[in-house]
This record gives sequence, C-alpha cells and structure tokens, in this order.
Amino acid sequence: MTNQWLNHAVFYEIYPQSFCDSNGDGIGDIQGIISKLDYIEELGCNAIWMNPCFDSPFVDAGYDVRDYYKVAPRYGTNEDLKQLFIEAHQRNMHVILDLVPGHTSIESDWFKQSCKAEKNAYTDRYIWSDTVWNAPVGVGSITGWYRGGYDRDGAAALNFFTAQPALNYGFYEKDEGQDWQQDMNDAGPLATRDEIKNIMRFWCGLGCDGFRVDMAGSLVKNDPDKAGTIALWKDVSGFLKKEFPEAVMVSEWGEPDKALEAGFDMDFLLHFGPSHYPDLFRTEHPFFSHLAQGNLDAFWNIYQQNYEKAVKNGGLICIPSGNHDMDRMARTLDKEESKIAFAFLLSMPGAPFIYYGDEIGMRYVDVPHSIEGGYYRTGSRSPMQWDTSTNAGFSSARKEDLYIMQDEEGMKTINVASEEADENSLLHEVQDLIEIRKEHPALGNCASFKLVQNGYPLIYERESEDEKILVILNPGDQDQKVDVDLNGEVIYSYHGNSIHENVVSSRSAFFIRKLLFTDK
Repeated sequence: MTNQWLNHAVFYEIYPQSFCDSNGDGIGDIQGIISKLDYIEELGCNAIWMNPCFDSPFVDAGYDVRDYYKVAPRYGTNEDLKQLFIEAHQRNMHVILDLVPGHTSIESDWFKQSCKAEKNAYTDRYIWSDTVWNAPVGVGSITGWYRGGYDRDGAAALNFFTAQPALNYGFYEKDEGQDWQQDMNDAGPLATRDEIKNIMRFWCGLGCDGFRVDMAGSLVKNDPDKAGTIALWKDVSGFLKKEFPEAVMVSEWGEPDKALEAGFDMDFLLHFGPSHYPDLFRTEHPFFSHLAQGNLDAFWNIYQQNYEKAVKNGGLICIPSGNHDMDRMARTLDKEESKIAFAFLLSMPGAPFIYYGDEIGMRYVDVPHSIEGGYYRTGSRSPMQWDTSTNAGFSSARKEDLYIMQDEEGMKTINVASEEADENSLLHEVQDLIEIRKEHPALGNCASFKLVQNGYPLIYERESEDEKILVILNPGDQDQKVDVDLNGEVIYSYHGNSIHENVVSSRSAFFIRKLLFTDK
C-alpha cells in the first residue's frame, strides 16, 4: 500500500537550472526554488520532484553524477537543500529527489579509483570486461564501452553517453565464456547496492521525502524478464520502508506491472516503452487535438491491464503532463486543447505530475544546438517564464549569460503574470481542476476507475465510498450524442456549454457527480 501522503499528492516537476535564478548567474538554483514555493502551493501542488541536483560536470544535465552526497555548487549547498525540505514541510508539501543509480560521471572518485590497476574497494563498483581489447557486443542493456586512458586492463561498460560508466549490479544471466560478468549476488554488485542504500539514508536523514529513480528497470544486465532487477529493488524498497516508512519511491520504468511488483509506490507512463502514452498528446494526431483523429485503443488496452495490476499491488500509475525528456505538450496542443488534456490528467487515478511551465502553456524552443547533453530535449528545458520583466523574471543576468536560451516571442504573453491576470487562462483552469480533485474523493489518486466509452467523447467513471463521478471529454470539433445516463450534479464544465438531450458539445469537458447511498 502506498504512503498516506502519496495518496493525496499532486506533483510539480522542477528542472532546477531552468526554474528561478536567485543570484544572477544565469542558472536556476535552490534558493530560487524556495522563493517560488508559494506559487507552487497556490497552483495546488503539494509535492515536488526535483531533477538531479547533485555535484556533476553536467555533460548530461546532472544525470552524470560526480558526488551523490554533495549538492552541485551551481545550485547552492547541502544546507540550502535542507532548507528547501524544511520550508516545503512548513507548507505541508513533500520533496522527492532524482536518484540516478545506473551510472556516474567519469569524473566520480569512485570511477577514478576503479580505473586503478591495484585492487581496491571500487575495483568492482563498475562493469569491466577482462581486457581493454575486449569490448563485447549485444550484452544486456550495455550501450558501449569506455576504453583506454587508465591503468587497469579492461573496458568499462557505458550507459548511453561516453561520460557515464555503468555501475555494477551484476548479471542475471551470464554469457558463456564471459568470466568477467559478475553474478548480481557477488561482492561487487552487493557493495554497489549497499551504497545506493547509503545515499538514500543520507538524504532522507536531511529531510528528503523519497526518490524518483532514473531508468529503474535497467540496472541488472542480461535480465530479459527483469526478474533480477525486481529482486534488487524489492531489497532496496524493503530497506527504505523499514528505516523511513513515509519515504516513497517512484520509478522511471514505464512498465507498472514490473515496477510495482519491485516495491515502487508508483510508476510513470513514458514516451518510450509499451504504454502508448504519446497517443494522448504527442503523436501526429494526438487524441486531445480538436481534429478528433486520435485513437486510444492501444493505450486503453495496456492501461487497463496495468491498472488492474496496480490495484492488486497497492501501487499507483502516473500519467504526467510531460517531463524534461519529452517535447512540450504545447508543441502539439494549443491552450484550449490543453485545458481538456488537463481535465483528463487531473481526473485520472495515480498522483498527477505537472512539468514546470506546462500549466501556462510554455512552448518547445527550437534551440540551435545541444545544451548540457540535452540534444532534442534541450527545447523542453528553457527557463520558466514568470513575467514580462528582464529574462521573463527568470534571472537578472545579462541575456547572453543565461545558460540556455528562452522563448523570445512566447515569453511576452506566455508567462505566470499574464496567466494570473486572465480569468480564462490555462493556469486558472489547472488551479480549478486541482481544487476540484482535492474536494472530491472519487477523483482521488486511489479511487476506482472504469472506462465507459472509448473514442469521442471519452467517458469514464471514478468512484469512492460515497460518490461516483462521470468524466466526459470531447476535445473534437463535433457535438456528440451519447447513450449514457448523464443525470447528476455537474461539478465541473469547460467551454460554458451544457449537456442537452444527451448531446455533448464540441471542445468540452464535464464532471458529473452522483451520490452513492450504502447501508452502514
């Protein structure tokens, strides 16, 4: 069963270098986040996921960790992060950190020690082949090899980028003749696992409320059915729940059935993997486009299977508005379409996650080159647009000193101040939807879900002990007649239209509440 606070959480994802710059160096920081906690609270979010904030050379935007026990100086200090925890808790908010367990930076002291010829405590912290001349192909999820420039013999396995050597959690199935492959219960892999526990223990001890775990399903190699990886995370989650019962673990796995079995409290649906999540917002014909050419058959087929497994395992499935690795929602949906998309996101089971800026319709920025290993992702990481002042209120630095370019045109009208001044804005719609979600248990994270009608309009039921809420979403340009009982109290409507003679108007959304009377 998930932790009590997670059952009522609405998350806000913060990309720290792009949120708010407090010291004018052109890079967002922790004190900047602290200064905007009131905004996050007013939005209605009561939990924060902060992308990696640990010491890093930022070859991959902080996902190449140099020191897991130290905040990156660009963001502040460990004391600053501790202050963020305290101030968030004073507002009844929770903060989870981004944990990257699969690899480190090549600049990590762990890796430097592992590169030495002499046997030491870090020799087996990473995956090494038996000789520098041997760089095997087709091994597990290993994407390449780091070869030469160090004293020990062997090649170090990589996780995607050359600057990210893979940490060693062992092999579930060892390849014949590859004696360098270690079992996941050998001393080296177990020591790596213990160190991850130590990192969790350290930050939870300072006030952290849990972790979003990067690429959680990829740790154990040659693990086709993920049995080894599931066993590993069962061990880690068991430790965390024992020492910090209120701490949560959210996985970047994209396969909720496996993640929840492994002990995670919640798993994301992602733009990769089997979920068909992009069919909602990010295909050539997304479902929530007014053109009404989308198709959610594949999405619902997989979602309902995973939902049943989630209920069985006492966990949650998250459908995020986006994240730092995806195109912005606004690249495929305009603000009116986004309002109906948010009506969906904020009426579905699981703890909602809103990517910073999605609540005001921030756009994808066509950045001319990659910044900090972002590549195509860079365009979704532009600075938050607060107002019409210098650099949209993000930083007092000179424009040319910002670490990443802004949406020069968009920020003139797409910003928090403008959205707050417009009573019909996307921001106000999101605020209203979050408030309605909090007021009605049937819309809560753990309330039951039943798909009533796929297609246009999309109709589903959410139900708690005392009420049932019928959600009706028609993003298309055509009115739609439905054969569903629509009697009840309309607690939310978008587009100012009513339902008449079972006809759902175009570009509309409705929540209809029905009271349930049960014998006590």
